[in-house]
Amino acid sequence: MTDFVKYVIEGIPLGCVFALVAIGLVLTYKTSGVFNLAFGAQAYVAAVLFYELRVRNGWATLPAFVVVVLIASPLMGLLLELLIFRHLRTAPPIAKLVSSLGLLVAVPQFVAILLGTEPTFGVKGIWWNDDALYHFGDYVLDGKEMAVVVSTVAAVVLLGVLFRYAPIGLRMRAVVESPRMTELAGVDADRVSAFSWMLSSLFAGLAGVLLAPLYASLVPQNFTTLLVAAIAAAAFARLTSIPLALLGGILLGVAQALLAGYLPPASLLAQNLRPSLPFAVLFLLLLFWPGLRTAAVSRDPLSGVDPPPMAPVAQIRGRFLTLATRIFGLAVGGIVLILAMTTFSERWVTIFTTAVIFSVILLSITVITGMAGEISLAQATFAGVGAFATAQLVSVFGLAVLPTMFVGALVAALVGAIVAVPLLRLGGIFLSLGTLAIALVFETVIVPLGWVSGGAHPVRVPRPVGFVDDRSFLLLCVVILVIVSFFVILVRKGTTGQFLAALRGSETAAQSIGVNPTRIRILAFAVSAGIAGLGGGLLATQKHIATAQDFSYFYGLFLVVLVVTLSTRTVEGAVNAAFGFALIPPLILEPLGLNQAWQFVLFGLGAITYARHPEGVLEFQKRKSLAAIERRLPARLRAAPIEAVDPAPAPAPATATGGSD
Repeated sequence: MTDFVKYVIEGIPLGCVFALVAIGLVLTYKTSGVFNLAFGAQAYVAAVLFYELRVRNGWATLPAFVVVVLIASPLMGLLLELLIFRHLRTAPPIAKLVSSLGLLVAVPQFVAILLGTEPTFGVKGIWWNDDALYHFGDYVLDGKEMAVVVSTVAAVVLLGVLFRYAPIGLRMRAVVESPRMTELAGVDADRVSAFSWMLSSLFAGLAGVLLAPLYASLVPQNFTTLLVAAIAAAAFARLTSIPLALLGGILLGVAQALLAGYLPPASLLAQNLRPSLPFAVLFLLLLFWPGLRTAAVSRDPLSGVDPPPMAPVAQIRGRFLTLATRIFGLAVGGIVLILAMTTFSERWVTIFTTAVIFSVILLSITVITGMAGEISLAQATFAGVGAFATAQLVSVFGLAVLPTMFVGALVAALVGAIVAVPLLRLGGIFLSLGTLAIALVFETVIVPLGWVSGGAHPVRVPRPVGFVDDRSFLLLCVVILVIVSFFVILVRKGTTGQFLAALRGSETAAQSIGVNPTRIRILAFAVSAGIAGLGGGLLATQKHIATAQDFSYFYGLFLVVLVVTLSTRTVEGAVNAAFGFALIPPLILEPLGLNQAWQFVLFGLGAITYARHPEGVLEFQKRKSLAAIERRLPARLRAAPIEAVDPAPAPAPATATGGSD
């Protein structure tokens, strides 16, 4: 019993840090409707800034705390609200999610650019003596832990007073119900939203400053764990209750301390279960916690007044321009391929091969996001499944590499279908969070296993027979990309694509004509995962090795940001995104002497444009160009005018209850 109480007390400080960010998440969601995935990045910025002032510049604790937590953090929240999230208040949930996801990718990289990547050891806390010991009977807390507990109690008490006695508290609760209806009652919704963002960002900054001394050095990965644990605590609170968010964070911290105390340090459970506990808890809460799935349903009576999305340019331009565009694209692609096969150096051949491989992987996002309308943050995970399956089958059983890559794709498709079965109970933002939890569990628990990744000795993968040199392997990758592209186009035009379009338009109407939403979405998940798995096998084959670094959760986040920034609904969008990812560093960043982190910053911030242009920047520019070109074309070559909305065609009655692609 003594050990149990000791472990509980040891877990409370870490749980309090989880609770602070969870409270910030709930606070922002309650008052703006935004589930801000950038909170982990905001906490990281605060921790790094406090380290710069306190350690590297020798500031005293109090002024450094005031500047970072009470000034810089609220100011960051105000800027995010004014520049980004104010314009997303009435946007669809997916637009809010994508924008915050872009910030989660971009902000830590921007910090690395500004402050460098030097080791950050000797992180100090806000207590006057971090090493002081405080005895509570037989139990001891040091200064860092006391700072966490005291700060959390003070913050929660002040927040409770604010909501109970201050007029701004009532206004904050009213704005989330319906900002437009609240404004009709004379409340300045913009001012209330700005205040709530400043307040929630203060909690994120406080959590970052308190968490930093608990680790040996400052690395963004620690704050990802903080974010996911906070999301789990917020899910425990059903995104509505601040007291439950506090309780959920503390319970999670205590659970981690109990596992650390009772499990043998060298055991498999201690090495895998403890670090993955926040991710597993999040996944289980999303699936089974009562009332959570209805928490994200908008209660705004004016939430349905926004217009439907525009149709892709390919559906509204005339036959002449469509034919000209295809001929031009084929000509440019053919010229580049000929130059790559005959003239380019080995470095550029490798770059173009990487672009082609990532085009295959990104086409999986075209299926799951562009067709099914779901944001999956586990596409890099599915690519990793295909890569590791290919590597192990070739290494252990000596199978031929080329057919084995397609077997690896089938394994990834099977995993995608299995994952989809529970996740499709969620939908929307909760499905996205569920895929993030799966990606993190895969990275922390599954990948380190020797029979998956080879452990300390990654599995080597040879090139297919006949495609050993770089140029012939590039040709193989191009052929596979063409096949996958035509397959995606066929899926989109076929029964499955029509069913998915019908579900996006109205699930109730689609069900009334015999569409089975669960079956079709599971199929979409499986197809998407299979395509990603095939791309992962190609990537491992190109590099001759399957490594965990190529399929980390961060790449899963970035790949989604990459595609939604340009276009999720077309094959062209995925290919352009992949070539941008591969070509921007050698063509732009390296000649200008810029850090490669700028690539993540540019695409991450580019995701913010999703709310204004949900079709993607590429489609938006194509639409502008089309309008300019058609003004100069003779009338007989122009497209017939049609409604610029997503048609979401219903399937033909003859196939309404039948098969799919």
